[in-house]
Amino acid sequence: MSELISHSHPRVALIGECMIELQQHANGTMKQSFGGDTLNTAVYLSRLLGSAAQVDYVTALGDDSFSDAMCAIWAEEGIGVGRVQRLPGRLPGLYCIQTDANGERRFLYWRNEAAVRECFTAPSADAVLAALPEYDVLYFSGITLAVLGEVGRARLLSALGDARDRGARVVFDNNYRPRLWRSVDQARQAYRAIMHEVDVALLTEEDEQALFDYSDTEQIMEAYPRLGEVVIKRGAQSCLVRAGEQRYEIPALAVSKVIDTTAAGDSFSAAYLARRLRGGSPQEAAEAGHALASLVIQHPGALIPRSVMPG
Repeated sequence: MSELISHSHPRVALIGECMIELQQHANGTMKQSFGGDTLNTAVYLSRLLGSAAQVDYVTALGDDSFSDAMCAIWAEEGIGVGRVQRLPGRLPGLYCIQTDANGERRFLYWRNEAAVRECFTAPSADAVLAALPEYDVLYFSGITLAVLGEVGRARLLSALGDARDRGARVVFDNNYRPRLWRSVDQARQAYRAIMHEVDVALLTEEDEQALFDYSDTEQIMEAYPRLGEVVIKRGAQSCLVRAGEQRYEIPALAVSKVIDTTAAGDSFSAAYLARRLRGGSPQEAAEAGHALASLVIQHPGALIPRSVMPG
């Protein structure tokens, strides 16, 4: 399989939503942080690529102190914030994690009025959309599709087509969350439309089965015959990769104690993409994905300390 792109120092834009996160402890206190699937991937990708690439985050935030803090943290991680729109009077979305006595987690969301809903419909969006075709790689997720809304999705789809016409590669992580969609039919329509502009699909098997009722992995593979590169993530099981005419099965790494599976898939996607952008094969990229994900699930929270990042 050929390299994902043919030159050094790629420009990568990740498109999506970051939210205010509240973790409720048993004693009723709260710990506040930030979280989001594409943002997690952006952080890990920036750490892995360092100065070898430009990694930018594309989203919309408010003009509040939480939004200020998000941008500051991202900049510290080496992520470009020049494509982050700051919409006056708006706020980021918010979610709360509640954990019961058995360790089961419950998520409560407040995101319907989040600024990201206007990411591609606000007056300032025109300049951002016009800049997307200048990137070498565009990355987004199923959650991105959901929060953008119908008009935003249509404008993103058009930008993706323009970007691919200029030689960009489009990477999609399916991350299907039923609660974000009006109906399963609406989600299916959106996913099927966007897949016409995708080069690399990073698919979580459970999400594909929940969205399209696929009964097994082979059905998922057969559903995307046009795509040159399909990766099926299966949690603690091996992942499956189809790259061109080649197929691989890459075993996951055994972990003696899982602490927190948050961002396991996001980190896998980041390591996979980082290795491909460095010229690695799809098989090598999947091995890198498993390696990082195995580290992430041994630490609490979505982002592990930089000190334990793989070399």
